[in-house]
Amino acid sequence: MSRDRGVRASPPEQVISIIGPGMKVVGDCDADGAIRVEGTVQGNIRAGKAVVVGKDGVVEGDIFTQDAVIAGNVKGVIRAESRLEVQATSRLEGEVIATRFQLEEGAMLNGTVQMGKDAESPTARPGSKPEDATPDS
Repeated sequence: MSRDRGVRASPPEQVISIIGPGMKVVGDCDADGAIRVEGTVQGNIRAGKAVVVGKDGVVEGDIFTQDAVIAGNVKGVIRAESRLEVQATSRLEGEVIATRFQLEEGAMLNGTVQMGKDAESPTARPGSKPEDATPDS
């Protein structure tokens, strides 16, 4: 007698996608769950749950997510709808928008920071381009 040993798929928001060490992605990454970057991404990252950039991870593009933990290098906009943690080994260049923000001693941040529930930036909206932003007059 055999039993059905069907594989049950995890809900998309519970799946963790990994860009491993030595891997390079050129283009945008989009996931319902979480994305962990230990390699290099040249493009934007959108994750419904979380983005983690490991200490050897590099992102050259914008990050849009609920929660983010950054230990590596990011050049671009980071928008964390809930929480952003920037660890001591990180190097950030660009705009940071987060409801809650933790910056560890030793981290390097060159750019602007907006915090709180009302933090909004025209350049940080998903799908917008920096040239779409209108300067304040």
